[in-house]
Amino acid sequence: MRVIAGKMRGTNLENPKDRRVRPTTDRIKEDLFNIIMPYIPDSLFLDLFSGSGAIGIEAISRGCKKSIFVDNNMDSFRLIKKNIKKTKCVEQSTVIKKDAISFVNTTKDKFDVIFLDPPYNYEKLKNLIENVVKCDILCKDGILIVEHDKNIPLEPVEKLVNIKTKSYSLTSIDFFVTED
Repeated sequence: MRVIAGKMRGTNLENPKDRRVRPTTDRIKEDLFNIIMPYIPDSLFLDLFSGSGAIGIEAISRGCKKSIFVDNNMDSFRLIKKNIKKTKCVEQSTVIKKDAISFVNTTKDKFDVIFLDPPYNYEKLKNLIENVVKCDILCKDGILIVEHDKNIPLEPVEKLVNIKTKSYSLTSIDFFVTED
């Protein structure tokens, strides 16, 4: 696993030891960032269910102002901190050990980009997405990205418009913006 573009390009990241943590593959990461690059420069980026921190670090490498990493697993929390230190992006990072829904319900920040990559068996995904809308944490011109099991389509959420879906062998990524 590595940073694939930007100022930290080629930097190898530590992999999670927990097999339940699924790092986003380089191919998916490249497609993802090709789609969201217009949102990245000087953005506030939220990486929920951060795992290794690879997505938020990639965003920093490509020019986001700051990434907030949220994960409630202690091993992931440590791994994210280790990868942030390794990539020398501590100043542009905040790591929070907290449940995703609790974070969304309590944050005062508004994000330009929100990336959700929960475990594929995460039963509260629709509720989490609804809370992102209800708590108004996505900037008006921001984007919400949800990586999920390809075989479990996302249910529509009021006030969100799906602008693109990319499917891979096991994974789908849906891209949402808010309705005007």
